[in-house]
Amino acid sequence: MLWFFATNTRVALQKDNLRRLLRTVEALSDLGPVITAERDFSQCAQAMLSVVREAGGAREAALFALHDRPSLLRSLASEGFALMPDPAVVPLLPKHIHALTTLQGPTILDAASYEIYLSSNGNVAPELFKCIAPLKTGGKLVGMVALGRREGEALYDPGEFEALDLLCHYVALAIQNHSLSQTLTQRVSENLRLLASLHGFYDNALQAFAAAIDVKHVNVHGHSLRVGRYAAAIGEAMGMEPGEVAALRAAGYLHDIGKVAVDKRLFGKPTALDPDEFREMADHTVVGHQIVTGIEFPWPRIPEIVRWHHERADGSGYPDSLMMQDVPIEVRVVGLADTFDAMMSERPYRESLTLGGTLSEIVRMTPQKFDPNVVQALLVQVRRDSVGSNRIAFLEDRAALNLAPTDVDHLAATLQHKMSNGRLYLT
Repeated sequence: MLWFFATNTRVALQKDNLRRLLRTVEALSDLGPVITAERDFSQCAQAMLSVVREAGGAREAALFALHDRPSLLRSLASEGFALMPDPAVVPLLPKHIHALTTLQGPTILDAASYEIYLSSNGNVAPELFKCIAPLKTGGKLVGMVALGRREGEALYDPGEFEALDLLCHYVALAIQNHSLSQTLTQRVSENLRLLASLHGFYDNALQAFAAAIDVKHVNVHGHSLRVGRYAAAIGEAMGMEPGEVAALRAAGYLHDIGKVAVDKRLFGKPTALDPDEFREMADHTVVGHQIVTGIEFPWPRIPEIVRWHHERADGSGYPDSLMMQDVPIEVRVVGLADTFDAMMSERPYRESLTLGGTLSEIVRMTPQKFDPNVVQALLVQVRRDSVGSNRIAFLEDRAALNLAPTDVDHLAATLQHKMSNGRLYLT
């Protein structure tokens, strides 16, 4: 009889463990798409909380991120609580941070343990929470999950915490990644704002920023500096005022500033980017726009140029698919300067083009992709180099000038022929 009872107990435990394992796998399968989906982080936080709440069998739940200076927990999302403020804030003393950091997984709260982990000085009563789980990455506290009442007022079972603990590990990673991205963007923006407040810093300081932006690039160091120089030269050839030329140079230096938030591995990938990787790379235009917006530059077009330098005349560019008439001339200039340098630069997945090959390809894609007047100004500067009439060389020692003046003239004639639709005008 005792043997029979022990056997049944083992079978019941095995079935219970299997059910827990299946619930864990199911929860993880739900959490993966939530974390990797392309959405606003607030939506991601809400979706992550829903998965964790269901895995914990809770009716109520809240997700918190840790903030410093002062130390406090601020809610990112909540579900089920009738009286949860938005955001909910829980100030933390050093003893609370230490207790949460050393906590080994989810724990049930009672009257004696509330003050160990949480302060009652915020705008939410800790007594609403029946169970908490610290969110940690590399032993560092980044947030907390708080669960309220369960269905039917059932008690939490520590034996069910394994799945919750595993899910919290992935939620912590998502919060940490978001925090790092926000911090990086904020720091870059603050540094630029500080520099912008110093009179006379602009050219030298922005050159330093341009060099820093290109640190992640493979075989493309100096790209932003060259784009600034090319854009300024093109503007000069178009007859722009000195202030406008200076604005183009500054915008060229900063056009790729959003790439500071792009994963470094993408810059060294030996093959073309897949669609998801391309979207991540393309987002640098939006991130860059967020960084420079609000900074009081002397040149008001910089945010637009940073956002739109990959727009194309036929609407095939990104991020807003604008047509040529919707894109300011400054954007068109920097966009062409960026393309010109990129085509002549080696990439891990392709060889660089020659100067002649680059210009031929640009003329071929005009006016579908580029403004003909801007392309004509580029050809003017290259021709000046070819006859030695530029006071400061357009290409410097960037590439051997293997184009004769007649080659440039031929490209200019081809461009003019395309723009006149092949018609001849006799004088």
